[in-house]
Amino acid sequence: MNNSSSFLGRFLNYNHIVIQAHDNPDADALASGFGLYRFFTSHDIDTKLVYGGINQVTKPNLVLMLDRLDIPAEYVTELPECDLLITTDCQYGEGNVTRFEAPEVAIIDHHQADVVLDENCYIRSNLASCCTIVWDLLKKEGFPVSDDKDLMTALYYGLYSDSNAFAEMFHPLDRDMRDSLKKDDSLIFQLINTNLTMDELQVASRALMNQKFSRSSHFSVIEAEKCDPNILGIISDFVIQAEEIGTCVAYNPNPAGYKLSVRSCVREIKANELASFLVEGVGNGGGHLNKAGGFISDDILRKVAPDKSIKDYLAERMKEYIDRYEIIHAADYDIDVSDMQMYEKVPVTVGYAKASNILRVGTPILIRTLEGDVDQIVEDDLYLMIGIEGEVYPIRRDKFERSYVLSDEEPVIVTDYPPVIKDTVYGNTYQLEEYMESCVPTGKTKVYAKKLESPVKVFTNWDKEKYYRGEIGDYLVARSDDLHDIYIVRSTIFDRTYKAV
Repeated sequence: MNNSSSFLGRFLNYNHIVIQAHDNPDADALASGFGLYRFFTSHDIDTKLVYGGINQVTKPNLVLMLDRLDIPAEYVTELPECDLLITTDCQYGEGNVTRFEAPEVAIIDHHQADVVLDENCYIRSNLASCCTIVWDLLKKEGFPVSDDKDLMTALYYGLYSDSNAFAEMFHPLDRDMRDSLKKDDSLIFQLINTNLTMDELQVASRALMNQKFSRSSHFSVIEAEKCDPNILGIISDFVIQAEEIGTCVAYNPNPAGYKLSVRSCVREIKANELASFLVEGVGNGGGHLNKAGGFISDDILRKVAPDKSIKDYLAERMKEYIDRYEIIHAADYDIDVSDMQMYEKVPVTVGYAKASNILRVGTPILIRTLEGDVDQIVEDDLYLMIGIEGEVYPIRRDKFERSYVLSDEEPVIVTDYPPVIKDTVYGNTYQLEEYMESCVPTGKTKVYAKKLESPVKVFTNWDKEKYYRGEIGDYLVARSDDLHDIYIVRSTIFDRTYKAV
């Protein structure tokens, strides 16, 4: 169960609650537990934050975090008296968390579900940290997170640590939390710079000596020993600085499989898409344009590729990804429309917003959607179209007026994350739907389109630095009145919004 706006509220009738982090807890487990602790104690509920296992917390950054933020995490060998146990950043009964018998159990986690879900389970595996889940739940309960600087600092550092310094954030909600928290910057700086021990420095050194480099495809695969995810990020950050390397993936084993840290320094390859490709069918992954990460399940990998080492598997997937796409730069691409069908848009009501109605002309903005972040400058003739699945794309006024007429009908937009606009100067956020008006296609503008038989990446006229990816079955589209206005439309959207002429 993942969508109850009162998930935490349902537990307010308990008298004694214990919040349990996984064994050998990391910053995400401790910080998310701290957020829950703050919430329940604010309602005068007897609450304890604990962890078990063989070892107590000794990592210098975590010791500093617990001390400076007054996080009351207790190491226990027996479960304190309670009428509810909540596991955070882990799932009750899993191998990484000591199992204590409890009268009732609830689960809050961001890993793949390995338990039978019920109404006491809140699992969102598309988020980079459990801190993001707790922050979102606290917001839904009206808890004043912004009044608690210690908590904001803890949540920020939990996300920072679990997302490999924000490189592996899978969902815009992670970025929203990061951007909203007013943390203790000096303490964050200290925590970041007490994260590496001499032993971990040796791990990084050995990994750098043990990499597989493809001279023809300009990528590297780096094997590391078991280590903190941040160390894996340090390794990949260092390797990508080599002149000959355009992309790289560093990996190391953990109890369930392999953690990946992915980097790209070429605009033709987004690190988040490369990470998703590497783990497709065997795990999960995502992140940013230049930095991303993921996880591969060892059990699934053994079934998919029983005869391959993890290093060979990753090397083959890297080469396959790099070789599979045709690159199209719309501004100077002479598209051949002889094998393309002409279409027009069907009169489906969609949304639009005039950018200058939201912010002043000249303001740099970031458009945040599920598909990623797009940078633009507000201009008087800049309009932002909002499609039926929440997709956003810029359009100039002259093309808008040729292509659409205003409508009184409300568009039906189904999306997991309503798109937002961020003022990148002052950091203010605006929900795009609050400024949205309705329109329908005129049917006068025609396009050429064809279903893709092989994958492509299109650098459009409105964003020459970031590509839009089209997979087999999606559509390559060009406006008939501007053959350099080339873009990709996902098959699920195209079939509902275009018809052949």
